[in-house]
Amino acid sequence: MEMDDVFKALADASRRSLLDRLHARSGQTLNELCEGLAMTRQAVTKHLGILEEANLVTTFRQGREKLHYLNPVPIRLVHDRWVSKYTEPWAAGLAGLKHELEDQMEKVFEIYIRTTPERLWQGLTDPAFTRQYWQTELHTDWAKGSPVTWNNHGVLISDPGSVVLESDPYRRLSYTWHTMTPELAEKFGWDQEFAAKLAGEPRSKVTFDIEPVTQGVKLTVIHDGFEPGSTVVQMVSVGWPDVISSLKTLLETGEPLPA
Repeated sequence: MEMDDVFKALADASRRSLLDRLHARSGQTLNELCEGLAMTRQAVTKHLGILEEANLVTTFRQGREKLHYLNPVPIRLVHDRWVSKYTEPWAAGLAGLKHELEDQMEKVFEIYIRTTPERLWQGLTDPAFTRQYWQTELHTDWAKGSPVTWNNHGVLISDPGSVVLESDPYRRLSYTWHTMTPELAEKFGWDQEFAAKLAGEPRSKVTFDIEPVTQGVKLTVIHDGFEPGSTVVQMVSVGWPDVISSLKTLLETGEPLPA
């Protein structure tokens, strides 16, 4: 039913318009989303409810305000299941979300996985597990304040600024993002000027919230702490949907998505 809900939500032009607004600027209130629309507040609320049910929009409370965020992960899953095998040459432009929220300083991704909190925690912390769907290993004891050593696609990164910020097993995990290194830039074929630009940005952080639901768990990934004009934010906007979609597939089927 998950994909059925996504197709149903995308079938309506008004709901697509709301997604376009969140694509342009995520984290909007209901009042902001209603501005300039030829729809009543009640109609907008109803459409947002359908988008939330399809997991295309996720919400967070900030004081008295309810902020709405675009969640691109279900679109990525639709792409992987229904689009890529038929029209790969142009599919990435359709669902790769390369234009998604480049100026937004907080990235929020949400996905439902048929697994247990314990198994998901292993999927986020066990190096042998993360290597399967992410080609990355994180080595640490996962205690708050402990350093994290990255093995990113075979390149070791011992970054003193990469540490565990929160660690509540099976519920919440947070750590700082590593910096760029010349070795990693060479691995990906990036020039050193671009790598230096990435390395010069302030540390960002990623947080994983794990919430049990009726048929599994809801995983919310929040990546924030970017500076205006950040290049890293553009990269993770595209990268995280791929990573957590592959994590979902691995946990549910035993096999990650093809690299």
